[in-house]
Amino acid sequence: QVQLAESGGGLVEAGNSLELSCEASGRPSSSGAMAWFRQSPGKEREFVASISVSGGRTYYADSVKGRFTISRDRYKNAVLLEMNNLKSEDTAIYYCAASSTTVGPSASPSEYGNWGQGTQVTVAS
Repeated sequence: QVQLAESGGGLVEAGNSLELSCEASGRPSSSGAMAWFRQSPGKEREFVASISVSGGRTYYADSVKGRFTISRDRYKNAVLLEMNNLKSEDTAIYYCAASSTTVGPSASPSEYGNWGQGTQVTVAS
């Protein structure tokens, strides 16, 4: 049974940074592509960033490109999301997702069969 556990969320002021971590248990994190999605109150879940199995390819939503960086930490069997220059519109619950079939980065939620419980990120303006 694959389990994903997010951490690192919190309350920050606009312009500051946070780093989220998603540790995978029950499978190597290198089994498939991994991604971050987020959901704000009253909105649908949206794609944030994804990373390929090898970690060599990444894909970002336009809204976070240049500010967020997704990476793999193979020692911790985890995927990280470094978030810089945070804005109030980044406030959301951030979810980690893992695929066991998709190799390359993907923005489609249907590619990911395993999801974490989410971690809250609140950016105060």
